[in-house]
Amino acid sequence: MKLLCETMNINRSSFYYWKKTLGNLSPRTRALINNIPLFQEYHLKYPSHEYNWLNAKICLDKGVILSDPYAHKCCKAAGMKSKAKHYKYKKPGVPGKIFPNLLMSELQIDGPLQCIVSNMTSFYVKGIYYELTLYMDLWNNEIVSHSLSSKRGDRMTYISGLEDLLELKKQHSEYQMILHSDQGSVYASKAYNDLLPMYVTRSMSRAGTSTDNGAMESINGWIKTELFMDFHVTGGRPVETEIDEYIQFFNGERPVYALNYLTPKQYRELYVT
Repeated sequence: MKLLCETMNINRSSFYYWKKTLGNLSPRTRALINNIPLFQEYHLKYPSHEYNWLNAKICLDKGVILSDPYAHKCCKAAGMKSKAKHYKYKKPGVPGKIFPNLLMSELQIDGPLQCIVSNMTSFYVKGIYYELTLYMDLWNNEIVSHSLSSKRGDRMTYISGLEDLLELKKQHSEYQMILHSDQGSVYASKAYNDLLPMYVTRSMSRAGTSTDNGAMESINGWIKTELFMDFHVTGGRPVETEIDEYIQFFNGERPVYALNYLTPKQYRELYVT
């Protein structure tokens, strides 16, 4: 031990002081040591998320209430970081001429199904190409309708998802609903828009400006990240089943920062009560 202390250029008394304090840790240090494995467990399960989301998920699952700064301290001590990619802001494009962008008109959303945003995202599983069309309620970030296809450019994914959305909207047909999308060929087609009843108002992003539908674009990125990084979708089971299970997780078990870390389902149920 004397040789080690001389080699590291420290006093022998420092070693014995460290050894003494190691067996007599403060309650705060012991709590930190006990909480770090909990964050490591959730980081291994959801590596795409940062400390604040992990903290909210731990609170939701286990009822352990910790502050975000403390959660950051635990993750930093264990060297844990989100493995998700971050995307740069794109310059806005030319305003579209098909439908106006109603999201830029200081729209006030204070209830469900008032504004639905939609987009399509694509991915590969075992070399097979899939297209997933989503319809999300902008009020609480809940996926209210989705459709999956392994056929490239399949317009029926858009239409099937729209039909499911309209069936849900029939329960509240007395309210006006805004349906916002980009200027994709299916969204802009006459066949698609002729399906919309009178109480649905169309809205579109500017051409080449994905940030006009930023909420949906962000969700598309998170969904693909979580599917392959957290849920490990490999095609071992039917992809349709795995997508359905993920959508249930997204709506019922995934905390959302914009909702004070409530899940979309919890936020809707709180609104109803």
